[in-house]
Amino acid sequence: MKRAIAVFGCLMLFSSPVVANSTFSKFWKEKFAGAESDEGFQKAVKTQGCYICHVNGEDKKKVRNEYGEAIHKYLDAEDFPKDYVKENPEEAKAKILEGFKKAGEHKSKDGKTFAEKIKNNEIPATDSGKE
Repeated sequence: MKRAIAVFGCLMLFSSPVVANSTFSKFWKEKFAGAESDEGFQKAVKTQGCYICHVNGEDKKKVRNEYGEAIHKYLDAEDFPKDYVKENPEEAKAKILEGFKKAGEHKSKDGKTFAEKIKNNEIPATDSGKE
């Protein structure tokens, strides 16, 4: 019984960052790939999934692609624990969207800003490893 409680406790420690990342993903998709966006872009985003910010085949907790690195400069999952997001949904969303905006000003390896690429219905990162 003690072992089961210890395992459950450990799992709970790791749950908040996952919630924050899914929150980032939810707000990103809502902002950039919502119902009013290009249908082809929506499909591309769905295909990319986590690899909008991460690198296919790499540890998601440690490795981000160029766009994920830009976002990470302004947003850290640890700053958005589950309770904070639940208790302050509008504030959390505003902070997350501001982080996306700031990250969008950074340039991709292909010379375009991430915001330009998204506006042109292109996947922002060139190095996601997912085609």
